[in-house]
Amino acid sequence: MSRFAGKVAIVTGASRGIGLGIAERLVADGAKVVITARKPDALAEAVAHLGADNATFVAGAADDAAHQDEAIATAIDRFGGLDFLVNNTGINPTYGRMIEMDLEPARKIFEVNVLAMLSWTQKAYAASLQENGGAVVNVASIAGLKPAPMIGMYGASKSAVIHVTEELALELAPTIRVNAVAPAVVKTKFASALFEGREEEVAAEYPLKRLGVPADIAGVVAFLLSEDAAWMTGKCLEVDGGLMLPGGV
Repeated sequence: MSRFAGKVAIVTGASRGIGLGIAERLVADGAKVVITARKPDALAEAVAHLGADNATFVAGAADDAAHQDEAIATAIDRFGGLDFLVNNTGINPTYGRMIEMDLEPARKIFEVNVLAMLSWTQKAYAASLQENGGAVVNVASIAGLKPAPMIGMYGASKSAVIHVTEELALELAPTIRVNAVAPAVVKTKFASALFEGREEEVAAEYPLKRLGVPADIAGVVAFLLSEDAAWMTGKCLEVDGGLMLPGGV
């Protein structure tokens, strides 16, 4: 397919996992992509996989304003523009009860998962989207839709992501659409603590009886960026194997 021919996207946190899966799908659909993450070696491997004609990378911390500027400038200089932004980067450096957690990790979670997402969007808007239009997709989580024991602050940050998505959708309409996806557990290194060593047990809780894979999320993100979703903005689509169905776990 080539529905994104001539389009340029930035995908943050895309050296592996869901982010790389999204970049793969966008390239398969004809887009050029700039991928970001902290580790240049992993990014270089990802670009080799995606194809140097289709992708390039900028390494840096997602909440570093200079890094954000560099990535956006790279998209415009290398590929001629910027049409799509996928805010995928997320962190969860702590695991345990919120009542006992140290506040420094909590601040970092919100800095990266919420404020950096907003900053990326502000910068993309100023550099290209304001004048040319486009679409933004933010990667939230079902942890932002219901209590998430032991990862509660991560869930709170993802609730904020969903709310910011709705606010930006109102502010940036009608020329820029802003949507989100809320995955359940996807088989990635990031989520391994939630299923490693007990995948069958965890998957049994899902009506579709399996955990997600990055391609499951990538297809929905590509849909939301595409003209097939031209009359959708401010929405958060649950991509969860049926887990959030009434009567589910």
